[in-house]
Amino acid sequence: MDLLETYRRSLAEFTDRVDQVTPGQWADSTPCPDWDVRTLVNHVVTEDRWTVPLLAGRTIDEVGDRFDGDQLGDDPVDTARQAAAQAEVAATHPGALDRTVQLSAGETPAREYLHQLVAEHLVHGWDLAVAIGADPRLDPDVVAACARWFTGRVADYRAGDLVRPGVDLPADTDAQDRLIAAFGRDPDWTPPA
Repeated sequence: MDLLETYRRSLAEFTDRVDQVTPGQWADSTPCPDWDVRTLVNHVVTEDRWTVPLLAGRTIDEVGDRFDGDQLGDDPVDTARQAAAQAEVAATHPGALDRTVQLSAGETPAREYLHQLVAEHLVHGWDLAVAIGADPRLDPDVVAACARWFTGRVADYRAGDLVRPGVDLPADTDAQDRLIAAFGRDPDWTPPA
């Protein structure tokens, strides 16, 4: 599967899960310490908002602080859908993936950035699903693509404190649970009672 299709699927899975959040679940716990559902969704929406100017060649300094704080407003579901749609348009714009983007970690090929966004949507989509009691199964093709990419980056992510240490799993664990564990999550996580 090509990178853009993988990205589209990860976006769709995340926004589908946002659609399932009920009004009473926005303050519920997630597998991300100190993040409730609203904070988690806001984080991903912020990433989607950043995608547009970064893929257009803007720098972090040029964007400034416009994406700081709450991005969800009064209609988080619609806001998440709109942000994802705009990010998808930016990623599919001719030549966008041939650029170099300016990230906080430095200059990064746009294709590498898109892989990072796939992981962001996929893993946080799982976080959201288990937090709200939705089906946590992820697209197996997207999981496989993300796992192939992440295998070469696990050490960098851990060194940069971008993920918690992995979780030990039995040898017969499926690909999704292995990926979730590599990102420092317990695949058996459930919300606190």
